[in-house]
Parts: sequence; structure tokens; C-alpha cells
Amino acid sequence: MFKILRYISIFLITVCLLFACHTLAPTKLKRPPLKVQFASFVGEYPSIIAQQKGFFKAQGIDVELIYKPYTQLEQANFTAGKYDGISLSLGSLIVLSATNPDIQSVIVIDESTGADVVVAQSQIKTVADLKGKKLGANLGGFSEVFVTEMLKNANLTSEDVNLVKLEALEIPQHLKNNLIQAGHTWQPYLSEVMKLGGHILFTSKQTPGLILDMIVFSGDTIRHRPEDIRAFVQGWLKAADYWKANVQEGNAIVSKVLKIPSNTISLEGVNLTDLAENQKLFEFSNPNSIYKTAKIYVEFFIRSGNVTRIPELKSLFNSSFLNPPS
Repeated sequence: MFKILRYISIFLITVCLLFACHTLAPTKLKRPPLKVQFASFVGEYPSIIAQQKGFFKAQGIDVELIYKPYTQLEQANFTAGKYDGISLSLGSLIVLSATNPDIQSVIVIDESTGADVVVAQSQIKTVADLKGKKLGANLGGFSEVFVTEMLKNANLTSEDVNLVKLEALEIPQHLKNNLIQAGHTWQPYLSEVMKLGGHILFTSKQTPGLILDMIVFSGDTIRHRPEDIRAFVQGWLKAADYWKANVQEGNAIVSKVLKIPSNTISLEGVNLTDLAENQKLFEFSNPNSIYKTAKIYVEFFIRSGNVTRIPELKSLFNSSFLNPPS
């Protein structure tokens, strides 16, 4: 009897000790998903492939992707703290940093090498024909700089046309209703314009290096979740490489998720920048670095009054997140 009681006592003590150890052991809290907002440009779609192929998960990170086309509204939401990160053009980053300096770009995701276009009605044959006409562009951002460069090539200025503030997705309908005669857009909206009888007047192939897109994170996320950002960047780079090597499959994945025709998805005119290209772009001494291109935007926005203070460019770009998680 004594032996039985002793065994029961030992058993109970063991159970209590195990329970105590379990209770006292620190529980690992699950991190919330990294919330990143994207618009509708093809260079932003590797995020979809990274999500669908499990490249983010493989890096140990949950990512919540938010796709909304109205860029300026979503920039306000990002500033308000609704998102951890956001895709921005270099020009938009400069403008946003004027009111929200506590942000940083961590990776350049693409360069537009022809995918950004100015489309026009059939009677507009050349850029010079735009004199006195209405030209749609997303004013106050990279779009305005792009169309200004186009006008400069034809010895025109923004004073020679009537600029109309429009988002890329609004261009087809405004052309159809003759509210504008030309406008800056991209796929899938380009296909809509072509169906309406419009044509391409100018492309970003004629402005090399000008249009760069990047992923930008809030300062709070950068300070508190650096390893998650590194994991995100690694997942992104893997997805971009995968898409370039498996174009048709990548197109099909994007088409299914966004519910858009696969024939409106094309990497033509878009360079998905890889790790080596990013390292060069973030190199301050490189004559083609993002710092040099950023100065073009800064000077333009200062002249136009969109920006009233010159941002500290070195604080806006953080290449450390290109390195794999430790």
C-alpha cells in the first residue's frame, strides 16, 4: 500500500512540475501579417506570385496584400497607419516624404522601360499636336514629371497644354467622352484605350531610368519589424525571378487572382529589378543611382510648388533590407 501511495505521489508531483514549467515558459506570440498596399501596375504583381507560390511563407512571414487602384487615397491611408508598407513610384515617395518623412524605401521593384504610355485620340498624330489640347495625368506625382519630359521632347511645356488631374484607370473613359485628348496610363487600361481607337503617342522607353517603383515601409515598422521586412524582400525577389523564368504561369496566376484577362498582363516594357540591380541602384556613387534620379523629381517638385522643403535623400533609402534575414 505504501509503495502505491509513493508512486501516486511521485506521479502527482511530476504532473504539477510539468504544468508549472508549461505555465512559466514564455509563449511565442504570433506576429500579425505585414500589411502592404499595391496599385494596378504590372511591376507590382510579383507580390501575388510570392503569395500564391508560398515564397513569403517560406521566409517565415505572413503578408496581407491590399490592391486598390486610387493611389493618392491609399497614400493617405498609409500615412494614417492603416498599412505597414506601400508600393510607390520614386516621384510619389518624394512628394509623400514632404509631409511624412518617417518612411523608407527598402527595394526598387521595377523600372518602366515602355509600359508607361501616353495614349491619344486618333486625330492626335504627334506630341506637337497636343498644343492647346487637354492632357490627363496624375498631377503632383511622377506622372506629371513623365508627361513634362514628353512635352519637352517636342519643345513644348505644360503651359502649352491643359493638364487635367486624372488617375490611370480614368483615362479610357475620359478619352471616350472627349474630356481629354490624351493621357498617361498603362495596362490593363491601355487595352481599353486601344479598343476605343486610341493609339500610343509616347512611352517610358523614351525616358530611361525615370520611372522606378519601390516598396516603402513606415518608420514604425522598420524599427519594430526589421526581420519581417527582410523576409518580405527575399520573398519578393524570389517571386520576381520565378515570374521571369515562368512567364505564362506567372501571368495565369495574376490573371486568376485579379480577375483580369491574361492578355492584358505582360512584362514587356517592365524590368523587374533583381538583387544585383538593386544593389547598384542604392549605391550613392553610381551615376544611375536612385539618388540621382530622385534629385530630378525634387527639383521639379520644388519648382512646381508640390514640395516646399528638400528631403534628406539618404534617409529615404535603406539598402540594408536587401540582405537575407540573419
